[in-house]
Amino acid sequence: MLQLVRSLTIRRDFGRRGFNCVQILRRTQDFLELIKFEHTVFALPFAYLGMLLAVGGWPTWREFVWITVAMAAARTLGMSANRLADRRSDAENPRTADRPLVTGAIAPGTVWVGSAASVLVLALAAYQLGPLPTRLLPGALVFLIAYPFTKRFTLLSHWILGFTDGLAPVGAWAAIRGSLFTLDDLPAWLLLTIVTFWIAGFDLMYACQDVEFDRRAGLHAVPARYGIAAALRLSAVCHALTTVLLALLGLLTGLAWPFWLGLILVAALLAYEHAIIYPHNLSRLDLAFFNINGVISLTLFAATFAALMI
Repeated sequence: MLQLVRSLTIRRDFGRRGFNCVQILRRTQDFLELIKFEHTVFALPFAYLGMLLAVGGWPTWREFVWITVAMAAARTLGMSANRLADRRSDAENPRTADRPLVTGAIAPGTVWVGSAASVLVLALAAYQLGPLPTRLLPGALVFLIAYPFTKRFTLLSHWILGFTDGLAPVGAWAAIRGSLFTLDDLPAWLLLTIVTFWIAGFDLMYACQDVEFDRRAGLHAVPARYGIAAALRLSAVCHALTTVLLALLGLLTGLAWPFWLGLILVAALLAYEHAIIYPHNLSRLDLAFFNINGVISLTLFAATFAALMI
């Protein structure tokens, strides 16, 4: 009898642990879905560009791993802060009303825990990458946490988002070179400017979905203020500047022909992206935003890597 009780107790405890594991896995999955972790592919290749150009080739595996960890942690923190800041407005916006934090699939406390963990991981990665990344960390945290609030008071929120993402290649450069403020560090600042305009360009496009809601909520976005057509024209200007600045980067760093081949492909993809989006028809916006931009960032990384290897 005693053995039977013990057996039942062990089974009950195991069942509880198994249930807890399932809950943890489910909450982790919901959290990753909430922050769209798979979209790290947009920004991570640009962090790698800063890394590749800083070293003139491939860095040590230790540097590569910690730069990757830092980038993933930074994006997780930024998206978590965004979701927490916009929780109420997301609930009122039909396009975002099914997000896990709105529906209750994931609790705010879970997102807060994820944010705190991201800060700790980012701080550890910065420490591992050297004194300069560690000193730059507070500034990066300010932009990562404060960005979601900028749309409440300035039309520059699109470019502030781009600048925040542009800190990734700057941080990677600083980790490799240990410097940022000499003439030799100009490519890092050029990368920051490139990412600022590239991200702002497609954020302008993405904001076209929420024109009516942004107007009702009093949020500051170019499409809501000046209309979708004007926003798409400004987006095209941003992406034209992105292409020009990429060419300047290639000249400044003396990159070989694979980079220029990649740049031609990127320019064609940007042109195609704008060719399929119309002020009166945004049905292909997801294709432009999620698919084409991912291909663009990966193409630039591959082309730059090949150019440096040659």
